[in-house]
Amino acid sequence: MKTKRLFAVLTTSALLASMLAGCGGGGSSADGGQESGSSKELNVWATGSDNVRQTFEKLVKDFNENSEYKDQYEAKLNFMLSGTGGGTLADSLVAAYRAKQTDTKFDVVDLGDDDLTKILSLTSEDILDDLDMSKIPNAEGVTAEPVAAKGKIQPYRGTTVILAYNSETVPEDEVPKTMDELVEWIKAHPGRFAYNTPGTGGAGDSFVRTSIYNFIDDETALMSSDPKWEEQWDEGFAFLKDLHPYMYKSGDTVVYPNKNQGTLDLLTQGEIDMCPNWADMVLSQRKAGTVPEKIKITTIEPSFTGSVQGIAVPSFSGNKEGGHAFINYLLSPEAQTILVQDMAAIPLKTDGVDLTGAEELMNMDVSAFRTQALGDLVTHLNARWDEEIGTLG
Repeated sequence: MKTKRLFAVLTTSALLASMLAGCGGGGSSADGGQESGSSKELNVWATGSDNVRQTFEKLVKDFNENSEYKDQYEAKLNFMLSGTGGGTLADSLVAAYRAKQTDTKFDVVDLGDDDLTKILSLTSEDILDDLDMSKIPNAEGVTAEPVAAKGKIQPYRGTTVILAYNSETVPEDEVPKTMDELVEWIKAHPGRFAYNTPGTGGAGDSFVRTSIYNFIDDETALMSSDPKWEEQWDEGFAFLKDLHPYMYKSGDTVVYPNKNQGTLDLLTQGEIDMCPNWADMVLSQRKAGTVPEKIKITTIEPSFTGSVQGIAVPSFSGNKEGGHAFINYLLSPEAQTILVQDMAAIPLKTDGVDLTGAEELMNMDVSAFRTQALGDLVTHLNARWDEEIGTLG
């Protein structure tokens, strides 16, 4: 029997239309690019899970209505849900760069480590504009650095994958502290652990990637897109195959949930007792009351991956001044407070930021995160998982 998966039904026509619109609005420019319209219009592009979309909607609204730039620009959010199939934001940026477009509606873009390293591996650093830090005064005091393209992308929040667990069914003295202890717990409690299908959400991605790369001695491999590392994946995939029979089941069939929310829903509903998930996702939903207080978070060693999220102005942006303004806004106390309070993001600046309810995050050192940036290797890794793990009975 094939492994069952839980797929979200999503409408893609509007998304495709917005992607095509991202190539520019208005007349064509002399070199084949297109003009973006008024200088007041500011197109903000982001991607991720639905909680990220909701937070960006609030950020864009606050930028338009309350920030120092409210009378200068009118920001519009273009959001692409991760794990929905089809093209990605990174693909769209690469296509625009290769087509030598100019003055497009990709004014300012939110990029995680994978997307950043992917576009750099397929193009060059010229795809992003050099940031004029004199126009981003709020960046002063931010010590976090991107994994690549320093000076072209500005970190604005931290995030990390943690182990989420039900404190009512997992006693404190049984909470795993290491990967070995986690494996022991999973095998002692068959069916009570799950991770989402890689490619549909970053928590499952992190679990699969760290499981594989824990068997590679060179830690720098997690920061490389060199195809040579594929030759060292076998031991990690054998490990995942060994774990497969102990994963969450529906009936007699192992189920890998769709998206980060899929595993979190199972945990909340009591179908499982433990899963990898994003710290910000668990804490923000717990604060909202959709995740019960009994759901706690912890870290293990070697840790799952974390990162700083960055934002950049593409070299073909039609509104680079507005892009710099939005970046500066994201580092303001007001925006950092929204990020903390709405999605429990790890703030990169704390002066003037309301940290109420984010106490668990304050013990997380962004500089100590185990980062990963595999670039286009992710496509190969996910395809191999689909073939070797996703088809197991």
